[in-house]
Amino acid sequence: MTINLAELSDPLTSTTQLPAAGASAPAQPAVPSDIEIAQAAVPIPIAEIASAAGILSHELELYGNSKAKVKLSILDRLRGKPAGKYVVVTAVTPTPLGEGKTTTTVGLSQALGAHLHKKVFTCIRQPSMGPTFGIKGGAAGGGYSQIIPMEEFNLHLTGDIHAITAANNLLAAAIDTRMMHESEATDEQLFDRLCPPAKDGSRRFSPIMFRRLRKLGINKKDPNQLTAEERSRWARLDIDPATITWRRVIDTNDRMLRGITVGEGPEEKGHTRETGFDISVASEIMAVLALTTSLSDMRERLGRMVIGSNRKGEPVTADDLGVGGALTVMMKDAIMPNLMQTLEGTPAFVHAGPFANIAHGNSSVLADMIAMGLVGKDGYVVTEGGFGADMGFEKFCDIKCRESLLFPNCAVLVTTIRALKMHGGGPKVVAGQKLSPAYTEENLELLEKGCVNLTRHIENIHKFGVPVVVAVNCFSTDTAAEVELVRKAALEAGAEDAVVANNWAKGGAGAVALGEAVVKACEKPSEVRFLYPECSEGCGRCTKACAKPFEFRFLYPREASIKEKIECIVREIYRGAKVEYSAEAEKQIELYTRQGFDKLPVCMAKTHLSFSHDAALKGAPTGFVVPVREVRASVGAGFVYPLLGKMSTMPGLSSRPGYYEIDINVETGQVVGLS
Repeated sequence: MTINLAELSDPLTSTTQLPAAGASAPAQPAVPSDIEIAQAAVPIPIAEIASAAGILSHELELYGNSKAKVKLSILDRLRGKPAGKYVVVTAVTPTPLGEGKTTTTVGLSQALGAHLHKKVFTCIRQPSMGPTFGIKGGAAGGGYSQIIPMEEFNLHLTGDIHAITAANNLLAAAIDTRMMHESEATDEQLFDRLCPPAKDGSRRFSPIMFRRLRKLGINKKDPNQLTAEERSRWARLDIDPATITWRRVIDTNDRMLRGITVGEGPEEKGHTRETGFDISVASEIMAVLALTTSLSDMRERLGRMVIGSNRKGEPVTADDLGVGGALTVMMKDAIMPNLMQTLEGTPAFVHAGPFANIAHGNSSVLADMIAMGLVGKDGYVVTEGGFGADMGFEKFCDIKCRESLLFPNCAVLVTTIRALKMHGGGPKVVAGQKLSPAYTEENLELLEKGCVNLTRHIENIHKFGVPVVVAVNCFSTDTAAEVELVRKAALEAGAEDAVVANNWAKGGAGAVALGEAVVKACEKPSEVRFLYPECSEGCGRCTKACAKPFEFRFLYPREASIKEKIECIVREIYRGAKVEYSAEAEKQIELYTRQGFDKLPVCMAKTHLSFSHDAALKGAPTGFVVPVREVRASVGAGFVYPLLGKMSTMPGLSSRPGYYEIDINVETGQVVGLS
């Protein structure tokens, strides 16, 4: 272990003792703040963490003494080796405070590695600095279950998000610049500028230009051999400004950039265009990083990203703009997973960070692939899907697992008594405000009503053929009767087990029971199926006709139409009655279908605070109508994403953001106030 827990709080046993019925939990030793715990730890040199995990020195690229990148060449060595058990941590529909999913992920890994002596790897996302300085704070876990150093984890880490920001904005600049130059030049002038003649009259195509030539069916290598018609088709992209979906990004919560006008400079007069900024982690390049399987795969994905259409309705890509190769160069270091460690010295990959409400919300495929090979057949890889199981877990299965061909042995569903009381009709929970007594005093009636949310998530996870272990993230105000009620509801819904997790206060020792339950669940025989010929409706979702328990299955087949996929998710996961499409969404679905993108998986963008599109609908609502107001395509990443209701891709700051608390000790250089 890298931290002496006894120095920071009283020694705590590994077994969680519940209070007597009707009584609150006994007072626990005061737990210091997250940053105090993290800064009191002495990290093991990252080279030693790597060596213990089976990473060779030449496969490691050090970034100081506490973090490193792992080279993708390690996959060549690991190829063909038996993979470990794959565990995904998800949650019930959360309150705005979050229910401790990352903390549970880290605590479970510490329990498996440091206490149950299993080989284990944690794989989680890198957080955006926007929410870190906003309300949410950091995302390294909490209490005695954290990734360290937490300041480096929550801030710049190794610069991956900065690389994404720069690459995204280079593509944005290329789009506007290309439209400006095309508007001011004839076809022949454009051709001359793209392939300028040498003194002897010869011309050359740069290597990337051959990609557009092949796309157009022009099989010529000498620019001088192109006919006037071929020169025009090749040189003029003729982008329709109204179809551009590519926006600029910044890793800051800045609501004032949600809508902007570009081209206001004197030299760009007449080329203004309304656009806007998204937060960096919403960039398609982040999704590409998270889903790519190799450097060559990333190059192809970046090149085929669609930024809009030309005036004929044909897709225009990054490679058409000639920038796909440059984007890959900017991302060549970011593709390597970042190696860090937990407070108890177990290894962790921190790589990629797409949001789960506006993107697919999972860490990188590459990190999981490497980790699965390193832990071996008796080891465990613990990852997480963002927000509730209707969000990150569904996308984990239907998007990430399709790309990685790795399939989970077990899902851990994190819940809190607080969240279930909210779903039972409790008062509104607001970040930064004191909780109502309904959440801090025993209220079995409220809790029982709210268990419908827990039950539905268990049912939904079973639709994918994955066994569920429920982790009750316990607070000192929770009573034994409340915990027992939740445990009973979980078991009746088909969970393998439901156990109290107290790893925030006790570290890995507080998650030993959870670790034991996960080990037991992972021992269940499981199979993987890709096709569903016996499914009577041909959608791959039907639980009656679809095989044995715990046989992994996707919710829908890739061949289904865009609308069929959307409606399958709404019907089976959200339990909505129907879907209504705006005129704009109908037009976009028709366009993407005509362009051949209808076979991509669907990544729903909606609120994380409800099963529905409406954050006010708590519990387990049914019968609602889901509005699809817009549909976009992330062709490089490999999914289509409908926007349900009002969804912003750029968060804003509150009247009292977290940055009020954050400062630096100028004498020691230590960060203070980061949470």
